[in-house]
Amino acid sequence: MFVKTGDQVKVISGKDKGKEGKVLKVLTKKDRVIVEGVNVTKKHTKPSNTDPQGGIKDQESAIHVSNVMLIDPSTNQPTRVGYQVIDGKKVRVSKKTGEPIDKAADKTSK
Repeated sequence: MFVKTGDQVKVISGKDKGKEGKVLKVLTKKDRVIVEGVNVTKKHTKPSNTDPQGGIKDQESAIHVSNVMLIDPSTNQPTRVGYQVIDGKKVRVSKKTGEPIDKAADKTSK
């Protein structure tokens, strides 16, 4: 799968088209991702020890991975993802710029 937890993605189809957010969880067996602030649904919860109020809560639901596009950290533009072997490691590469995505993300986090 071309997205990982923590990646910035843009929704390219569906009711939330155009929204951007961070990937919270990747469900590889179902080819779905949960994106922060996208596909928000209402969940009815009963009162419990952890949540004594209960009530109606907003919660992100999963969307298909084909409906999102990875945002290149170096240009902040959506891009397709390719793979190359660099220094013996398989690395994700931006199709627009040709630069490794993982290394660009490491530079911004440091």
